[in-house]
Amino acid sequence: MIGKFEKRAAENEWKAAHETEVKNQGDKMNVRKYEIGDLPEMIRIWNEVVDEGNAFPQEEPLDERSGAEFFAAQSYCGVAEDGGAVCGLYILHPNNVGRCGHICNASYAVSSEKRGLHIGEKLVLDCLEQAKRIGFRVLQFNAVVATNVHARHLYERLGFTQLGTIPGGFRLKSGEYEDICPYYKEL
Repeated sequence: MIGKFEKRAAENEWKAAHETEVKNQGDKMNVRKYEIGDLPEMIRIWNEVVDEGNAFPQEEPLDERSGAEFFAAQSYCGVAEDGGAVCGLYILHPNNVGRCGHICNASYAVSSEKRGLHIGEKLVLDCLEQAKRIGFRVLQFNAVVATNVHARHLYERLGFTQLGTIPGGFRLKSGEYEDICPYYKEL
C-alpha cells in the first residue's frame, strides 16, 4: 500500500512531467493543478465571471472560506499561469452520480485582462487530459450560454457536439433570459 508521502511524491512527479507549457507574448504559460496559495487569485477570477452574470449560473460571490471549500470539493482544479501569475482556472467534477458518474462537467474562467490570448483553449485541453486520467468517459457542458460565441466556437473546434438548445435556460444579470446549448465530448 502506498503511503501518504509516497502518493504525494508520485503526484508531484506526475504533475511536473505533464505540465502544459506554451509561449504567450514572450512569457511562459503553463496549466497545472491548483495549490492553496492560488486561492486568492482563483476566487478573484471566479467572482469576476460570476459578477458579469452572463456565463456562470452562480449568483453569490465566493469569499475566502467558501472559495477554499468550493475548490477543494472538485475532482480537479487547474490554473493557468502567465509569467508566474494565475490568469485562469477550471473546475472538474462529476456531472451526476451512480450510473451516470462517468460523465463529468467543467467550468472555465479567465481573468478579463487576459481574455483573447487562447488561455481558455489551454484550460480546456488540460481539462480533457485530467478528466480522462481520473477515469471519466464523457465531458458534458450543461449550460453554455448561446451568446458566449467564443466558448462555443472553441468547443466545436475541439470536437464537442452540441446536443440542442434549451430556450430561455439562462437568466442573465439583466433579468432577461438567454438560450443555453449543452455540449459533450467522449474522452
